[in-house]
Amino acid sequence: MKRFHAHVAVENMETSIDFYSKLFGQPPTKKQDDYAKWMLDDPRINFAISARGHAVGVNHFGFQADSVQELAELKTRADAASPGEVLDQEKSACCYSNSEKHWTIDPQGLAWEHFHTVSDAPEFGSDTAHQTGACCIPLRGSDQDAPSAKAACCIPNGSSASQAACCG
Repeated sequence: MKRFHAHVAVENMETSIDFYSKLFGQPPTKKQDDYAKWMLDDPRINFAISARGHAVGVNHFGFQADSVQELAELKTRADAASPGEVLDQEKSACCYSNSEKHWTIDPQGLAWEHFHTVSDAPEFGSDTAHQTGACCIPLRGSDQDAPSAKAACCIPNGSSASQAACCG
């Protein structure tokens, strides 16, 4: 069974962890200095927050698959929604987890991640050749009419999209 995923960039981790722990009625399932995650069963959601230099607010949405078969089903759906525009990231390390994943972006430029977590990782992210600690999030191409995950770039800490280093 898939689990909905929402990731929000926050300004203050301590204040946000306190707020969401009270709102959800439980402490985070995973907590680091710059990241926290709640794995809720009712509703079934993987809700994460981080303070890593991104603009405060919604970072991305997605679905966490419980199996490689579910991930393949989600990939088929992403390909149907965005033909030729899906960014595959095999064996990525992001959000303190090792995962198989892919990304697409909606017509508004909002990133959607589909992933299957295989194990914990010691670092927030190391799935890029150019930015240690950055996780790849597809961006809407500024010179294109439609979103493009093919030309996706990573959003490094504190950098604008136009200065971001592309994923390797």
